Amino acid sequence: MDKIRNNITGIGNGERGAFTLVEILIVVVILGIAMTMAVPMFSSAGSVQVDSAANIIASDLEYARSMAITRQQSYAVLFNAGTESYEVLDHNGTVITHPVKGSGFDYAVNFPNERGLGQVVIASVNIDGGSKIAFDYIGAPFNEGGTEMGAGAIAISAGGITRTISIEPVTGYIKIE
Repeated sequence: MDKIRNNITGIGNGERGAFTLVEILIVVVILGIAMTMAVPMFSSAGSVQVDSAANIIASDLEYARSMAITRQQSYAVLFNAGTESYEVLDHNGTVITHPVKGSGFDYAVNFPNERGLGQVVIASVNIDGGSKIAFDYIGAPFNEGGTEMGAGAIAISAGGITRTISIEPVTGYIKIE
């Protein structure tokens, strides 16, 4: 039986087993298809990160605005473009506790340390020329000087993709562009 099997496979007659040209071509085609699917995933990592970060910032701004309305006290978000981070502050200027993570965790976001957002850069913060936006008891936005905000925008980028989070004066409406 072994002699028949060896004759069919060509092993044992002094011949070496090898892959045929067709088998090699099939493997190359499969690898090519896998690579064409993987390359766009790697190149879109920056896009996914910047979109996620923009949603996080918009949500955190909205959270600060909602807290100001609910608690009838000023809440603010202070951005630090140099460290790619920001914090949510209460009316005393103290960083609040993160609502999901709980006690012991400040409500601070540092993009280089956030899982999956390491490429995100805070390109610019312009809250009437400053880096802090506060919301009053009716949700209206104010600048660092404590006056009504005229213009508010935070630009972030990753992998050559840029998103801008805009805050409308008077209403505090937040949108991602």
